[in-house]
Amino acid sequence: MTERLLKIFGEIPEGKIFADVACDHGYIAKAMISAGKCEKVYISDISEKSLEKARTLLKEYIVSGKAESFVSDGFATVPPCDVALVAGIGGALTVNILKSAPFLPDKLVLSPMRNLKEVRKTLVRKGYKILKDFTVFADGEYYEIIVSEKGKDELSKDEEEFGRTNLEELPQAFKDKMRIEYGKLISYSEREGISEKAKKQLQKKAERYLKYV
Repeated sequence: MTERLLKIFGEIPEGKIFADVACDHGYIAKAMISAGKCEKVYISDISEKSLEKARTLLKEYIVSGKAESFVSDGFATVPPCDVALVAGIGGALTVNILKSAPFLPDKLVLSPMRNLKEVRKTLVRKGYKILKDFTVFADGEYYEIIVSEKGKDELSKDEEEFGRTNLEELPQAFKDKMRIEYGKLISYSEREGISEKAKKQLQKKAERYLKYV
């Protein structure tokens, strides 16, 4: 597995049945069953072609009955499970999956590529408590990992924007990412032809990032 997948795998809690939704190659599903972190895995993807790669990887577990595969748009045709992962897709798509799911598991790990704020807000609205929410640096990029379980929660504006664990612990990956984002915003604000209003808006946003560097 890649460094990023290993970091995600390390945050997934144990459970009886684990579902890897939008599983792509199925590496994490195989790692979960191989490591004994679950008794059975479900692999699903909206693409039959993508799912075939995961079926090939988990062939021995499918034959033994320890794995099942489903062509599914999110959780639409996935049977109930107690732990699930949704990772490697856009935040807007992750939000749609959460909103349209016929069921959601007790424990849910997310690692969306964009639109983290909306993902966090939707997760809480769907009845989840965020246990960990932090930035990691892996394979030359910055990623977010959100670990949650069923329960009540309430997020501050900064927690929605930046992630609770990042604000509480200030991990180095988060600070480095904030430094980069701050630099980008300042650079944009100094471009020729930009209006004074837009410049001030960019600088104001940059100041929010700067306080976490």
